[in-house]
Amino acid sequence: MHSAGTEMSGWGLWSLLPLAVTLILAFVSRSALIAMLIGVFIGTLMIGALPGVGLNELLQSSLGNSDFIWICEIVILIGILFEGFKRSGVLLALAERFGGATHSPRRAALTAWGLGFLIIDDYFSPLMTGAVVRPMSDRAGMPREKLAFILDATTASVCILVPFTAWGAYMASLIAAQGGPVTSAEEGLRVFIGSIGYNFYPLLILCFSLLVCLRVIPDFGPMRRAEQRAAETGALVRPGANPLLDSDNDLGASSEGASLLSELALPVALVVGIGVGSLVIAGSVQIVEAFMAGVVSLVGVLLLRRRLRSASEIAALILDGARSVMPALLIVALAYALNTVAGQLGVGEAIVAAFSGSFEPGWLVPLTFVITAAIGFSTGTSWGAFAMMMPVAVPVAYAFSSGELTPIVYQTIAAVAGGGIFGDHASPVSDTTVLASLGAGSDHMDHVITQLPYALLAAALTTGLYLLL
Repeated sequence: MHSAGTEMSGWGLWSLLPLAVTLILAFVSRSALIAMLIGVFIGTLMIGALPGVGLNELLQSSLGNSDFIWICEIVILIGILFEGFKRSGVLLALAERFGGATHSPRRAALTAWGLGFLIIDDYFSPLMTGAVVRPMSDRAGMPREKLAFILDATTASVCILVPFTAWGAYMASLIAAQGGPVTSAEEGLRVFIGSIGYNFYPLLILCFSLLVCLRVIPDFGPMRRAEQRAAETGALVRPGANPLLDSDNDLGASSEGASLLSELALPVALVVGIGVGSLVIAGSVQIVEAFMAGVVSLVGVLLLRRRLRSASEIAALILDGARSVMPALLIVALAYALNTVAGQLGVGEAIVAAFSGSFEPGWLVPLTFVITAAIGFSTGTSWGAFAMMMPVAVPVAYAFSSGELTPIVYQTIAAVAGGGIFGDHASPVSDTTVLASLGAGSDHMDHVITQLPYALLAAALTTGLYLLL
């Protein structure tokens, strides 16, 4: 989630209560929807709103904005695209094509990991990569939780390491806003590029996920149990799970007559082509327009091939596609609401205030990473965490460096960037985490629970490296 408003309140660290209740209930019940709804309700009571009335007002204020409408458009379009693929039979044909004796979970995992580097956008990447790889990974017997982890590990982590994107421009503007020796956004971008070598968390999680894909590092914890379940029972999702993409293992009724060229390659090429082209030309990925073009082209081909014969059948495809992603839309809506509650309760400021007296030269960088990670995890927003911590940590770094661009400044900026990425990657209320679950067709809390030990391990190693600097 890219942005978050904040208002200071008198709750202090008690402002973390809504998220704490959400996490505890989610881990115990495995129902992200109910847990988040209860967490949001508690948050409305804490900000002084009347029961019921406050929840209604909160949902209106947090969901009545262009960002939420934009992400709804993306999710619904991907649902329609999936439904069109199912109607055409190309998902089943793709699974059959790549499901031969030589195919393996490792090959599917490496394909997903590699595509994460080609599609550089935190929203576009998990949805498009999931659409392409999921039939392959399903046929290979990879649990959906593993695919969701790979999708999540290669989204924001890649974005923050590629400076010539909206992420780089945003970080450059934040660096420039802190003054000191940096007097323009252009200089801020150069400083940000200089900090990338110290940005250990995304580098570690990318290397770690690659080694997991190669099976050099064996799975452990909940992910290992998910792998054992898939190997022993063939169940790609946990019994009783609620995948965010309502498709189960249904790849289509029949692959007979399916055209991988016109019904799969063409829509995917349009989506990727418009996405990459808009990034190169305009500097930002036009995701909605890309998926619209993909959907329109697929519907057109299905009409020409007589797989759709009337306006009512087109309407049914649209409704079925939207219905299939409804669980994801509800989770995203509640994530936005929790984000708004966290802002009004002053979660970020409370965390900063709790550690503000601990900024000493040897502790500045590791503490900056830990605090930013805590803010990102608590609020589900990396960009919000960046905005909160840059004005706190960077001036302290300048004070320790006598206003010069020394290694401690670059390390501090990297710690802010990496901490925010941890939150974006690991938080159950991050929209990119939700989209990774959606792209993989995984139960959201199963995805969070299986990947959290991996994210925490990378975060612990990052903290240790910063302590050794």
